[in-house]
Amino acid sequence: MEVNNSFGPIDIAISGMRAQGKNMEVISSNVANARTTNAGNGQPYRRLEAMLKTNGEEDIGGDDIDEITTDMSDFPMILDPGNPAADAQGYVKMPNVNLPIEMINLSIATRSYQANAATLKRYQQMVETTLELLR
Repeated sequence: MEVNNSFGPIDIAISGMRAQGKNMEVISSNVANARTTNAGNGQPYRRLEAMLKTNGEEDIGGDDIDEITTDMSDFPMILDPGNPAADAQGYVKMPNVNLPIEMINLSIATRSYQANAATLKRYQQMVETTLELLR
């Protein structure tokens, strides 16, 4: 494995923090719209998902958001005859957001963000130690 010098530890950690920050924004949007039965187009809110990609052409490089895709899975139906959005049988189409899954994804994104921040902190400590030794 050859190390690509175009991405240093700082660049990799910062790109990871940016990507996971955007990922947390997408997850937050999903959680905020988990009960939105009309997203403005007459349909319930569709879950979004951030797709990550690597920036490096080799094995080592930063990461970034490749695209934000829409989850096209079926909408769950709940029985709520009093809801104005209910059909003739009393069922309402709900967003395809599963809150426990979103909380797990948020936890993973948060841990990844924290790991990249810890890498930056350790790198800073290493540079400071090196400068002290050179004095």
